[in-house]
Amino acid sequence: MQGRLPSMQPTVVLLREGTDTSQGTPQLLSNISACLAVAQTIATTLGPRGMDKLIVDERGNATISNDGATLLKLLDIVHPAARTLVDIARAQDAEVGDGTTSVVLLAAEILKEVRPFIEDGVGVHVIIKGLREARNLAIKKIHEIAVHIDKSDPVRFRDLLLKTAGTSMSSKLIHSQMPFFSKMVVDAVSSLDPNDLDESLIGIKKVPGGGMQDSQLIKGVAFKKTFSYAGFEQQPKSFTNPKILSLNVELELKAEKDNAEVRVNEVSEYQAIVDAEWQIIYRKLEAIVATGAKVVLSKLPIGDLATQYFADRDIFCAGRVAGDDLKRVVQAVGGSIQSTTSDIEPQHLGQCEKFEERQIGGERFNIFEGCPQAKTCTLILRGGAEQFIAEVERSLHDSIMIVKRTMQNNSVVAGGGACEMEISKYLRNYSRTIVGKQQLIIGAVAKALEVIPRQICDNAGLDATDVLNKLRMRHAHDDTWAGVDVDDDDGVADNMKRFVWEPALVKTNALSSAVEAACLILSVDETVRNPQSEAQQAGPPAPRGAAQRALRGGGGGRGMPRR
Repeated sequence: MQGRLPSMQPTVVLLREGTDTSQGTPQLLSNISACLAVAQTIATTLGPRGMDKLIVDERGNATISNDGATLLKLLDIVHPAARTLVDIARAQDAEVGDGTTSVVLLAAEILKEVRPFIEDGVGVHVIIKGLREARNLAIKKIHEIAVHIDKSDPVRFRDLLLKTAGTSMSSKLIHSQMPFFSKMVVDAVSSLDPNDLDESLIGIKKVPGGGMQDSQLIKGVAFKKTFSYAGFEQQPKSFTNPKILSLNVELELKAEKDNAEVRVNEVSEYQAIVDAEWQIIYRKLEAIVATGAKVVLSKLPIGDLATQYFADRDIFCAGRVAGDDLKRVVQAVGGSIQSTTSDIEPQHLGQCEKFEERQIGGERFNIFEGCPQAKTCTLILRGGAEQFIAEVERSLHDSIMIVKRTMQNNSVVAGGGACEMEISKYLRNYSRTIVGKQQLIIGAVAKALEVIPRQICDNAGLDATDVLNKLRMRHAHDDTWAGVDVDDDDGVADNMKRFVWEPALVKTNALSSAVEAACLILSVDETVRNPQSEAQQAGPPAPRGAAQRALRGGGGGRGMPRR
């Protein structure tokens, strides 16, 4: 910090003109308030009666969603402390796919519960130590109460997966078609290789028009018909056991002037150049036909000459295939993407049981089925509006990730706030057995966990105070899986018997991320705002008055940087 030195000494300027700092307890409380504001924004999206948000970006594109990670990404939050919540929501989405709203609410509620201790002067590191101890106790308790599912009975295990997928959809836009989409998601994940369950092999294509029930699952790779040239309609559109060649080669007749400068003195020389162009492309096409491939795909354009050439020889071709689609085709049918047409050997080609071009809605799709190399599938989603189909895609991604994690970990807990209430009871009872400030911190975490069932009640129009009192009573009588039931007037039910199931991994990951985010925010006690203007940064040293203003402390958040 800079201060006024004894007379005859110059003022020391440490930071550039325009630099602002905020520090101390007011800064910390300001950061907590910002996090609570973020959580309040998305709180109404939680649970089976959660509301959707309509967000319009600067280009006028509208997004309708109730997925926590999607909303926080679109909100473009600039407060540096509040952006921590955006990061944990993204991490939760990437790791387990669901629980993104829950993790943000938990982190914010933990901060809200420990705020009085900060105001009373309790050391931040004491609070952080208590939060981490509470997290370890809670995760240990989740592992104790989690129900492990026997995978040996495939019928029962599939039934479990259907119910888990349905639970993740209960708060989404597609909850009315839950049985239909649950079956589709479980079939999609089951079609993958059980050893790695790579969800990137599940392609999702959107076709506007029709109803949700017109969506379908294709056991293989499907992509929309690409841009086609003259002669395309003369090509056969269906093959059995075809050989498939994947290229990264342009099969178009290019004028040589586009690629090089050629100087000629006689007309015959120019004719030789033209003839050479034709010879080059014909050599490429003859080499492709010689491989025996019946389906030719390329990332780059396949022009009208090549298209007609293939049509005359009963070969199907598609140029300008999207990179991710071509990659999935190669993973599914075998072979590899070739960057030249020379020296193509049989092992470079792939094969599938059936290829056909099929009309789906207003689009034509190229479909590869019976792929031997990798187990893959494609979901083709239908619906009225593009925003609606986009939200269906986000919902199905969450369900796919949940089913994948369940297949990998096969331990589940009851949802609807049941797990949180049980952990809350355990932490509250534990806190009474210890002494010191840690008792208060662990008790605060126990109270913060109740935010999940309380918010589910609020969003469903139930009396949250009444329902929480019933839940506390039932958990006190060892009714471990008592949770919120939004369909019952009583508001409370055994959610394990109602098959409201979630993977235990969702809960442990959410709790761990929420506590770490809270600890990170609590450990920040100063924010320095650097000037944005280039002119300010390049300018002369600040005068004395400006330097003093640049280094003022406190301010409770006046110095938050803006982007």
